Amino acid sequence: MTTPLYKISLAQWSLHRTIESGELDPLDFPKYALQQFGIDAVEYVNRCFGEMPTDDTFGELKTRCDDLGVHSLLIMIDREGDLGHADDAERTRAVENHYKWVERAAQLGCHSIRVNAKSTGTPNEQHDRVVDGLTRLSKFAAPHNINVLVENHGGLSSTGTWLTGVMETVNMPNCGTLPDFGNFFLGNNWFDETQRNDPAMWYDRYHGVAELMPFAKAVSAKSNSFNAHGNEVETDYLRMMQIVLNAGYHGHVGIEYEGNDLSEHDGILATKHLLERVRNTIEAQSTAYTA
Repeated sequence: MTTPLYKISLAQWSLHRTIESGELDPLDFPKYALQQFGIDAVEYVNRCFGEMPTDDTFGELKTRCDDLGVHSLLIMIDREGDLGHADDAERTRAVENHYKWVERAAQLGCHSIRVNAKSTGTPNEQHDRVVDGLTRLSKFAAPHNINVLVENHGGLSSTGTWLTGVMETVNMPNCGTLPDFGNFFLGNNWFDETQRNDPAMWYDRYHGVAELMPFAKAVSAKSNSFNAHGNEVETDYLRMMQIVLNAGYHGHVGIEYEGNDLSEHDGILATKHLLERVRNTIEAQSTAYTA
């Protein structure tokens, strides 16, 4: 059987409304991914578990995944403090707040946690503070065989050149990036419609992903809306996946549907179908070129 150019996984955030409403138990997420979408690799979000789950909770989750044959890839971490906080004590607290998630990720058999590179100050000050936080966290994660991945997630982290500079300074094999197709908003208030509609507030997504891919250990396929042809209206998936593949990446690409036009279930399906169609197109082009 031919190895696919890339594999498809499902990010739990795609179902966060379903989980928050109580319709889906977060422990049933792997089963739902497999039975509803035929996806056997998943990415968790710490916020979807509510209060900090216990060892027993994650032990149960690991057992369920093993029984189903579903692979746990990573845990996305939010709201545990700023790894680039200007105050040393607060930065230390944020680093240490992430330790438990490193341990949980290892317990589940994940390869990574996803973190945010949030800070304040000048670009150089933020660079130094984030480098410090990431370096300390990556050192803790290394013996657990866990990678620490930074997603472009607003502010300077959505500037490809700044984040690649951080990666080059940290220079650790288990510290990398998780490029997201859509998170290149540079403004300071996502809920400000004027900022969101200002082209100057957006970093070029194709250029940004290309900059981050040399450090990537995971990829997030953000989707919001689809046209009548089944294409995502904000991102040219064919162009984007060619950038991903040109960087030599052939791992999992995680579906992260955030739209409102379709239900979460239908949005996930639409994204999966698009990723499969794009993969088939690129494979066909490659075959025709080498024939």
